[in-house]
This record gives sequence, structure tokens and C-alpha cells, in this order.
Amino acid sequence: MRVDIREKIFVLLYEKGEKGLTEPEIISLIGKKKDNKIISRELEDMKRFKVLGYSKLRYSLKNPDKYHLGVVTRAARSHSFVKLEDSEEGEEVFVRGKECHGAVPGDRVLIKIIADKDEYNRSQTAVVISVLEFSSNMLTGTVVDYNGEIRLQPSTFSSPVPLTIVGFGEQAVRVGDKVRFEIKKRGERHSEHVATITEVFGSSDVARVSVKAYIEEKQIPTEFPEAVIKEAKEIEKKGIPSGEKAMRTDLRDLPIFTVDGADTKDIDDAISIEKTPKGYKLGVHIADVSNYVKKGTALDQEAHKRGTSVYIADMVIPMLPKELSNGICSLNPQEERLAFSCLMELDTNGEINKYRFVKSLIKSRVKGVYSEVNKIIAGEADGEIKEKYAEVIDQIPVMNELASILKKNREQRGAPEINSVESKIICDENGVCIDIKKREGGIAEGIIEEFMLAANNCAAKVGMSNHIPFVYRVHEAPSAEKLMMLQDTLVSMGINPKGINESSTAKDLAQLLKDCKDDPRAPIIHRMTLRTMMKAKYSENPIGHFGLVMKEYAHFTSPIRRLADLSIHRILTDYVMGEASKLEKRYTRFANENSTRASDTEVTAINAERDCEKYYAAEYMKNHVGEQFEGIISGVINSGIFVELPNTVEGRIDTFTLPDGEYEVRNNIMLVETLSNTVYAMGDRVKVTLSAVNVGAGQIDFVLDEHVPLTTDNKADKK
Repeated sequence: MRVDIREKIFVLLYEKGEKGLTEPEIISLIGKKKDNKIISRELEDMKRFKVLGYSKLRYSLKNPDKYHLGVVTRAARSHSFVKLEDSEEGEEVFVRGKECHGAVPGDRVLIKIIADKDEYNRSQTAVVISVLEFSSNMLTGTVVDYNGEIRLQPSTFSSPVPLTIVGFGEQAVRVGDKVRFEIKKRGERHSEHVATITEVFGSSDVARVSVKAYIEEKQIPTEFPEAVIKEAKEIEKKGIPSGEKAMRTDLRDLPIFTVDGADTKDIDDAISIEKTPKGYKLGVHIADVSNYVKKGTALDQEAHKRGTSVYIADMVIPMLPKELSNGICSLNPQEERLAFSCLMELDTNGEINKYRFVKSLIKSRVKGVYSEVNKIIAGEADGEIKEKYAEVIDQIPVMNELASILKKNREQRGAPEINSVESKIICDENGVCIDIKKREGGIAEGIIEEFMLAANNCAAKVGMSNHIPFVYRVHEAPSAEKLMMLQDTLVSMGINPKGINESSTAKDLAQLLKDCKDDPRAPIIHRMTLRTMMKAKYSENPIGHFGLVMKEYAHFTSPIRRLADLSIHRILTDYVMGEASKLEKRYTRFANENSTRASDTEVTAINAERDCEKYYAAEYMKNHVGEQFEGIISGVINSGIFVELPNTVEGRIDTFTLPDGEYEVRNNIMLVETLSNTVYAMGDRVKVTLSAVNVGAGQIDFVLDEHVPLTTDNKADKK
């Protein structure tokens, strides 16, 4: 009772601000007459222990600037994060598990800051004072056997003890089922919540079941409303009116073609290229999606809601219905399509001297595939491939030539070439993961990337040079604190951090990666450098792109699957139609809102792709329990070591399975047993045995068989 009373007092005083309240005012606002004495005693205790300020008979919060409203974004076993409502940057604060007050993701809470950021600018630390509004978000979990009792292990938040279940719904429930649940009764800790099951998804031992639960939990829409489907079908049925064709720049005579992955169905970019006496003519031709997705339509509203397509294993959750994404908007071979073309003229040094954007009519000659184009470049194409590419095969060496120049220019600007590892999940016809491989990129992938960068650069130049509202792709420089953390980490690894300081440029980071390219720890250094950099986002303010070392950059080339690109197409359409004078009034608010929406939905999609990948990795590995693998230490935390296998699968070695001792993380890269000073450092090679797999939790457990440090000296005090 007194805990509840104290919460109410804090919330009341937070709402009243500096003025505060008298004891009678507090009593009258909290309510019930029978609680008057309890409230008076609580106020007296809070005054005596200086929890509250007290002056002129009025109670108030001490240090009111330390109190904030926020929303819980994540809740792990040992901690939670709360996003502050009054922070323009969406700052999050750290809350230890025992100070969470049982709050779950989506809960609106009142918190108090108890520790400021540390020397590395890491999150402030807070305690949850009160949960003000309970989350309406869906909650999911797995039914487990806990000491002979059927309980629920939540997925949405972490609990050291499975929750008690008081209602099982109408469906039969088995141990191992993935379920949706509601919190019937709240406790002071996560483990004290009491649950009621409302839906059964199926066995959590099947990755696709856990993915379905995750998608519903995160409220990622998978079905299109009837009005959206109706609009899409009407557009598909109508086709391209002859009047529309007549208004376009006719580029059907150009040998235009697309290059994508073999399984790509939503083809939104095509290219054309010609070598000239002065250099090159490069055309980047993008599906004119904005011609079909008109402002205010059901399609437009749905695209804004989704913000991006989501790619999970062999499944696509598209931003637009397949009638558009795979149909009338997809630049399929030998079919006339409406496009928005960026036509560039470059000199022999790869500098863009002229560019213009035109509404065009195109006809792709061939659906190119990366692997096939790579064979042509390598001189390994067979007769079948040569015949397929006959109309454009002469362009491919020119493509490679120009892309090589553009790549060299990017390197000379000082753009870091960070090698990040991506997984390729292979599923059978039933959606079961049967293999996982490292995704390999070839020359053709790099060529298309360079050409898309050039078109995106030109799009941003239009926005900036004409001072019109726009949606830019921006990437801020790393904070001084993050750069100094990287410097400290490099020193601890015995690496000279020359050029790495609180004001390092992209060129300095690029030089670091070049200097360390032959270091066996290079993958770890790349990973640390990536973590040092800020996350790119969308903004109406053109602050530039740190990672690409570009002042002008936007996303123009993927309007089928990204709201940002679709937004730019709409603005640029009006610009090329001669309505520049109307753009500020028409698009200022639009650019601001769509930048925010595109950024938010991108984060949701990235998290979904990353989180769901763990379910598939666990599903694949469950058939290999007891087998031994070689890998490298990819991360360390106080409770364990993360190990990455050559196929990109990552699992954890719990410290409980290591030799007895006291373990602590040092310099963010090594787990040290403090009694023997034995070091387990990122980059060290290990042999491990797969001991357990939990598909529903996306958890893979290893035990350590053999540890091979990168240096012969594996003592912490000599590192």
C-alpha cells in the first residue's frame, strides 16, 4: 500500500512542477479518506529522509530536472531502456533490472536520473518511479515446464522466472508452444506478472512460427487492406495509357537493362551506359512509382504506414502490393515501363559534369543477374549467357571501367570501406532453414552500387542547389566520446591508434582499416569501427553523409521498397514539371514527416531482419548438437563469450561453463578471469561444441573445447 502511495505522490508532484503541494492538497488529490493517515506518515518519512523538498508547508520534488517521462523500448533480464519523451534526439536511458518496477516495452513511465553519462558518453542511468500507462502492444512468449508446472517464458521482455498462467484461452496449449498473452495482474518485478494466453501460434521449435509471432508482436503489417488491393488491381488492369507515353522522354531505343539477384521480383532500377570522346554517358532509370501511388490514396497511406519493405530469410513483406511491386512498377525485360531517369555525363576522371532528371518511357533488354554479369567480366561466360546478354554485352566492360573510376574516387575522398558480414539463409519449400552461408558480393554488385550512389548524389544536388524541401539520407560524424573509446580499445589491442582522436575524419578511419588489413584481427577492427560510427537516417536537413564523404546524398533509387525514395520522386516530379515555386509550401511539412517516418520504419525493419535471423540460425543448428566447430570470439560480456562460425552463425559460451573464477570485461574487447589473468579476446580462435539450441529464443549455446589467442601471451597484465 505505501509503495503505491509513494508512487502517486511522486507523480502528483511531477505534474505540479516547482510550485509543489501542501499536505491537505496531496491528500485530497490522492483520494480515499481511509488512506489519509498512511499518506501523512509517508510524507513525513519522505521529508525526514530528504526524498522530497519541503518549504513553506509545501512539498516538491528535489532536483525536478532529474525526473522525466518516457516509454520503455527494451526489457532484458538485467536491464531496460527508456526513451525520453522530452528528448529531440530520442535519447534512451539505462535502467537496471531491479529498478524497472516491472515495466514492459511500450509502458509509459516516470523515471528519475540517478547517474549521468560516463566518460564514454554512454547512457544515463535511471530508476522507474511509476508505470503511468500500461502498454497496448502485443506480448508473446513460450510455454515451458517449470519444475513440473506449466508456465510462460516471455519473449517481449526478459524474466528470470517464467510467469504464472491463470488462463489458457480456448486452444489446447503444449509445452514449447509460441503464444500471445496478456498480463492479467501486474507485479513489482517482471517475474511477478501473471499471464493469460490469448492465442497459440504453434511450436516454437519452428523458426517460421517464431517469426510470425515476432511480426505480429512488432505490429508489422503483412496483409493489405481491401481498398489498397482494389486500387493496385485497377492500376495493373489499366496499364500505361497512350497519352501518358506521349508525354514522356522516349528512351526505348537505349540498350537499357537491369542487374539484380537471381530471385529478385521487385526490380526498380535499370542502367544504360555509353563511352564518349569526353568520358561517359550514364543513365540510371528508376521505376516511376509515384506516377501510380498518388497523394492521399489508399496506396499512399499504406506506403506511409509501412515505410519500407521487410526482408526476412526467403520472405518479403512488401511496402506495396505485388500488382505494383512485381507488376506494373517492376522493370521486367521486354516490357514497356514508366521510369524516372537520371541522365549523367561524366568525364574520364569520373566527375559528373552534367545531369538531368526526366520522366521517361523505357524497355529493359534483359533481366541481368549478378552472378552472370560477374562471369562475363571474368571472361567465363558460356554460350547461353552470351546469347542472353547479346544486346548489352558490349556495355558491360564499359560499366566495369567507369565503376572502377568511381570507386577509386570514393577511396580518394576518404570513405571507409567497412567489410560487414551478412548471412544468406537458405530455406526448403516448407520454409525450414537448411543452410546458412556468408553472403558474398562480386564485381557486378559493386558496379550497380556505384551507379546508384551517383544518381542519389545528383538527386540531393537538385534539392540543395534549388533550396527545395527534400528527404536527405544523412550520416553524422561519430561523437568525440565514441572516437576516444575506439582509441582506447585499439591501444589495449596493442595497435597504434594514429589519426584516431576526438576529431577524426572519415579518412582517418579509412586509413586505420587500410593499415590493419593484414592484421588477423581485421574483422574485429572493422566491427569496432562500424560501431563507432553513427547510424544513418533520413532528414529534411542536408547535413551530409560522413561514411560516403558526400555533402549531397539522398535515396532516389528504390521507390518500390522505400518511402524516402518515393517521397523524393513526388517532389522531383513537381520540380521537373516546372512547379519549383510551389514546392516550399507544398512539401515542407511533407519532407519533415516522411523523413521521420522513413527513419522509424527503417529501424523496425532492420531489427526484424536481425532478430528473426536468429530463429533461422537456431533452427539450422539444432540438427548439429554435439558437433564441434571452429570460430572466432566476436564479442564479450560479463556473463559470457560470443563465438562466430565461418558461416556467420553466432552462439554464446556462458561463463558458468568456463573454469571457475571471477570474470570481467576490459576495454570492451576482452573477458578476463581476474585470478589467473587469463584473457579471452575478440578475434581469438576457438574450437567449440554445440551444447544446446533454443529455436524459439533464437539461442545457440557452445562449450569451449580449445582457445588459441592471437598472441602467444594471453595474460591480461601483459596485454
